[in-house]
Amino acid sequence: MHSTSVLPQPAVNIAEALSTFAHDLHLDAIPAAVWRKSVEHIVDAIGLAFASHRFPFAAPALKGIRAAGSEGAATVIGGDLRLAPRDAALANGYLIHGLDFDDTHPASIVHPSVACLPAALALAEANDMRFGQMITAYVAGMETAIRLGRAVKGGFHHVGFHATGVVSHFSSAVVAGKLLGLSADQLVSAQGIAASTASGVQVFLENGAWTKRMHPGWGALAGITAAHLAQAGFAGPRRPYEGRFGLLDTHLQSLASEVDADSIAAGLGSDWAMLDTSIKPYPVCHFIHGCAEAALQLRREIGPDAALARIVCELPEATLPIVAEPASAKLVPKSDYEAKFSAQFVVAACFARNRFTLAELSDDSLRDPAILALAAKTECVKEAGSNFPKYFSGAVAITLADGRTLRAQVPVNLGSGERALSLDDIVGKFRGNAQLGLSAARVDAVLDALLSATPDTPVRAITRVLG
Repeated sequence: MHSTSVLPQPAVNIAEALSTFAHDLHLDAIPAAVWRKSVEHIVDAIGLAFASHRFPFAAPALKGIRAAGSEGAATVIGGDLRLAPRDAALANGYLIHGLDFDDTHPASIVHPSVACLPAALALAEANDMRFGQMITAYVAGMETAIRLGRAVKGGFHHVGFHATGVVSHFSSAVVAGKLLGLSADQLVSAQGIAASTASGVQVFLENGAWTKRMHPGWGALAGITAAHLAQAGFAGPRRPYEGRFGLLDTHLQSLASEVDADSIAAGLGSDWAMLDTSIKPYPVCHFIHGCAEAALQLRREIGPDAALARIVCELPEATLPIVAEPASAKLVPKSDYEAKFSAQFVVAACFARNRFTLAELSDDSLRDPAILALAAKTECVKEAGSNFPKYFSGAVAITLADGRTLRAQVPVNLGSGERALSLDDIVGKFRGNAQLGLSAARVDAVLDALLSATPDTPVRAITRVLG
């Protein structure tokens, strides 16, 4: 039965507001801070795409995408594969999101770069465009993805949808439409078409399936398709978000009444929501970052030899079903992906290893008796006074074998707000990821191409070093 919840109707048509913003956006209207932020997040995303090639999930996906797709002029990061833009965007989206180490906007709970960059990179390269044109489209997409996610206040996740998997269809349609030169009216149609493809169910949480990795790339493929259809005159719905049986109504059902629909268009072009996007210091679900940092603080305090009798992780209540339940499955993750969504495992590994890196997601780490013994002593509870969703807060309390108790709390997670990672931090993360599969000289060449790019740099001069 369809919900009777009433979606608050916005003062303006959402798709029209986003279309006008994207259509009218010019490079000279983008503040320097937004340009710098864009370049930093693109560097981070590309480093992750290189790293993903070193993991078992990459090859089967690329093989399947190549078999289903077609050759073309768009680069798949980290290899010699050149595909049609839609297929390259699907592949790059998969690689960027594959490790779940990509950027996140805390309030929207969306990974915005992977919801925008795959479409932007593929189309800008295939059409021999300039870096400034690509950044302008990327920025328009970032504002779209973040604002849609932010308005629903975590609602997509609460009803079982992966928010990035949903909003990437719309942000990619905006990105592609901007690069293809669509009119504002055609951009409305492109978003309307995207409403019929937007999905991304979270059933992957049951067994660590690989589908979450595919969601944003599929959004890029669908968004590029929607933009081409709109350009050709295809008529799409005019109110894809707020219309009856539109996205917010159908996907959120009883939670639709809680949507802040007016916030999507408010401040477009002056209030840059993307500046609040966080770059991850740990390769796990962002919901766990506060607890991971708290655990590492305690580990440094107690040293490597202290015996732990009990560990309690305090997490924002809304995140518990995703990263803490069911406890029986979270205590013994069977795959790296299950481990990324297990607060119990991540915190236990922080105490056992005094770190949490990609190495802690290896098969050996998943079977490490020391980590599993600590995970068995770990329970997760609701955090009181959480700053979520503005920040991914968390706390850890421990009881030592000698009876002492200690607690550490992280109200603002590393990488967010005033604790944003510096350019040096981001470059360091890039090097750590990219060097898993590239020589030091190649790593330097990619960094130089990205960090020295100007608005007039041909995108093909950058993608030349990405293959």
